[in-house]
Amino acid sequence: MKYQLAITNYNYPFRQPLKTSHGEWKIREGIIISLKDAEGNISYGEIAPLPNFGSETLKQAQKFCSQYSQGITETEINQIPEQFPACQFAFESALAGFSAAKINEDHLQLSCLLPPGKDALKQWQIGWEKGHQTFKWKIGVFSLQEELSWFEQLLNLLPDSTQIRLDANAGLTLAEAKQWLTLADACGKVEFLEQPLPPQQFPMMLELATTFSTPLALDESVGTLRQLETCYENGWRGIFVVKCAIAGSPRYLQQLCEQYFLDLVFSSAMETSIGRQAALQLAMKLSSRRALGFGVDHWF
Repeated sequence: MKYQLAITNYNYPFRQPLKTSHGEWKIREGIIISLKDAEGNISYGEIAPLPNFGSETLKQAQKFCSQYSQGITETEINQIPEQFPACQFAFESALAGFSAAKINEDHLQLSCLLPPGKDALKQWQIGWEKGHQTFKWKIGVFSLQEELSWFEQLLNLLPDSTQIRLDANAGLTLAEAKQWLTLADACGKVEFLEQPLPPQQFPMMLELATTFSTPLALDESVGTLRQLETCYENGWRGIFVVKCAIAGSPRYLQQLCEQYFLDLVFSSAMETSIGRQAALQLAMKLSSRRALGFGVDHWF
């Protein structure tokens, strides 16, 4: 069967720029695709690339889609090259969407993304009032001493039942990472420290993972599933943060989960509700035991 393909570009501004060690992110751009079958049924998918994490660019995704103006088959969808991971996710998700049931998010355990810096000291309450028990805080954005001070204040504010994830976005030095991990070990409220060092410093992260009790998670190092598999083969047995929208083929991810015992955290790539639904369906299918990193509604 050949599916009729339609694409629509989008760009949505954040309510406030999302600041990370990579800089400011002001607008989310992507593509909504729709597949129409012979009976007129329509299913949607989302291409939400993040080139900094190893996906194709928006222009490359647009060029890829243009090849199928006359329609695309299931075989062609399953043969999308891995250099187009965001396209793989979008097309496979749209195909699965013809039979997938909508996920009700009301009872899902989500991690709430806090703003970086001292703004988190006030805005954590927004997430708490929505029922979030897990919070994610970006570090490596301001000076180390400022962030350490704010973090200690945040620890005093957060209820005892909560835990926090620290996300450095590969923005720390080895010495800074050790300082954060020393404090994290002492306070006992940090679920994990995410990507403290750049991907090219993978051996140092392996060493850190065996030196401190606070778990480490890979993010930028495993933007795509091929990168994830490589890190596993090179000895990583810690946490993997998976941004489904840019990781690649959902079928391939399921194969990896069947082949290896992976400790996964499913996380948002700041996609729209279309990509979010597809990512949550995949997370539920693969039975992640950790809070899902999709507590980001307040950013839009």
